[in-house]
Amino acid sequence: MDLLLLPPRSVPIIADWRRRIAPALMALLVALPAQAQTGFGDLPDVRPFIAQMVDEHQYDRTRLERLFHQARFQHGVLRAMASPTTARPWHEFRNSTITAARVREGTEYWRRHAAVLERAANAYGVPAEIIVATIGIETVYGRALGKGRVFDALATLVFAYPPRAALFRNELVELLLLSREMRADPLSYRGSFAGALGVSQFLPSSYRRHAVDFDGNGRRDLWTHADAIGSIANYYRAYGWATGQPVLAALERTNDAPPEAFRQLVERGIQPHSRVAVFRQAGASIAGAADDDAMACAFSAETETGTAYWLGFNNFYVITRYNRSVNYALAVYELAGELRR
Repeated sequence: MDLLLLPPRSVPIIADWRRRIAPALMALLVALPAQAQTGFGDLPDVRPFIAQMVDEHQYDRTRLERLFHQARFQHGVLRAMASPTTARPWHEFRNSTITAARVREGTEYWRRHAAVLERAANAYGVPAEIIVATIGIETVYGRALGKGRVFDALATLVFAYPPRAALFRNELVELLLLSREMRADPLSYRGSFAGALGVSQFLPSSYRRHAVDFDGNGRRDLWTHADAIGSIANYYRAYGWATGQPVLAALERTNDAPPEAFRQLVERGIQPHSRVAVFRQAGASIAGAADDDAMACAFSAETETGTAYWLGFNNFYVITRYNRSVNYALAVYELAGELRR
């Protein structure tokens, strides 16, 4: 899960990221204290974390101290945070993710795992193409799982990345609890720069909450395709996927539409907040059939010909719970459509 650290708006925020936030992150990396650039064992902030794990979760103190002395600071993690791929303009991100090769590989993946995908779709109500597209965007169908030590990545983000230290602190706690539950060495987990794991790229907290044993072997193993497929479907259902309901509709503002009313609707965020009838009253022209009483949001993204608008329904919002990026959710939806065709 390529965890985007931007609010999921669109053009202005992405531009601000490039102009102001990314350079600040690079400056932070350069200014890190020397002791943070090798290991974590002697950092003062590590001691309260260890104390919390001992007090709240009865974790072995000596084991934790050994883990942090073995962990290593990862400069590449901060560099990746400074330039997330999903922050690019939509048309650039689309061209790099929805390729002929990825569609071809996705259809073959669907054929290879057809029985499991059908079972997951039936069990959780999530279409097979959405599950396959998610795996395609996340890990290129299991070929790009991440090679870095997840403990190192999360420790770097907790103790050297103040903007989201609280979030990643929780994920480091969850990784330690997960490893204890799985009877695994915390240093053995490999994954993304943001600490995501397996074919499904779940963060440790999502692994513990939403991973399922879909192949019935007694283990929730997200490095196996059956468990990853079932777990992704379970994740989407847990966040409210509505079977048979729409995801997106193209949106245009008619010439006689009040620009201020339309702008206010677009700027209200991507959680569905208004009935479709409200968008029509604001002068929006909606492609295809859409129930006036359905709840939706409006959002924009950069295309090669300018700014385009969409109406996003509940299921689109659910996809953004997997990765809180409009570009990501658009890519999953469009790749799913290509796969279904």
